[in-house]
Amino acid sequence: MKTLEESVAHRSLYSLAHLTLINATAPELVYIAARAGYDAVSPRFIPMNVAGEFIQSPVSKAQIQATKTALDTTGLEVLDVELARITEDCDPRSFEPALELGGELNAKRIIMSAWTNTRDDRNFLVDCYAETCELAEPYGLTVDLEFPSFSRLRTLDEALDIVRAADKPNAGILVDTLYLHLSRVDIGELLHVPGELFHFLHISDCLPGIADTREGMIQLARDARLYPGEGWIDFAGIIERMPPVDYSIELPNQSRVAELGYEEHARRCLQHAKKTFGDARSHRRMPDMAAIQGQEENHGQRAH
Repeated sequence: MKTLEESVAHRSLYSLAHLTLINATAPELVYIAARAGYDAVSPRFIPMNVAGEFIQSPVSKAQIQATKTALDTTGLEVLDVELARITEDCDPRSFEPALELGGELNAKRIIMSAWTNTRDDRNFLVDCYAETCELAEPYGLTVDLEFPSFSRLRTLDEALDIVRAADKPNAGILVDTLYLHLSRVDIGELLHVPGELFHFLHISDCLPGIADTREGMIQLARDARLYPGEGWIDFAGIIERMPPVDYSIELPNQSRVAELGYEEHARRCLQHAKKTFGDARSHRRMPDMAAIQGQEENHGQRAH
């Protein structure tokens, strides 16, 4: 749990997620993010072998050294690394190179999601998730479980069920604003999740309509997300219902990248986010902090 001082002092980091510029290498991502005004990056160190993904291995000796040099040069932080996927043949030990690298780069989180093809494998998901948490803990990483709308875990409740069953101290849940929309999750449900499980938020916007096919959702998620404020997502409402968290802007949009180039697209993502969020602040901890402050004042008065 965060202390009163930590909650009051929290300044949200803005990170550039690799999927926003998936063709860029990790060191390129760092330099672009720095020039565009970000505080951090969220690089992908586990290849997903999806269309358009970077060609050079992000964990080759040359790429790792170049990434470290870029981080040292720019002073940017690494918010999270990705993406550990639970598949039918998942072996959490295969994630260790990425976990170790995340630890070396002082990353805070690793993202996990489930992609099995059956609905009766809950125990398997729990076991894979729990083991990954155990492997990540020595490197100082939380394991934040995401619920993409076209994956095995499609709702906030499904992700929360796995996290609670695993019961690990470095567990977490990653909310993506697009998937809240596509999975028809009411933002009021965020209040049902213990605040200590929320560490950061994936940011992108979209129009009101929901794709009615898996293929349509995938195309939107990977190629056509909108800048915050261009669609209808209630960012202020989401932020108010979560504890203070960091923001990772995951906003792939092929047409925007083609029109604007990597750096300008990244810059507009950040500008729209800061403008749209405005003065939105978490409301969840305010009553608790007021109560704590009141208790401290009363204790001080009694002491005198």
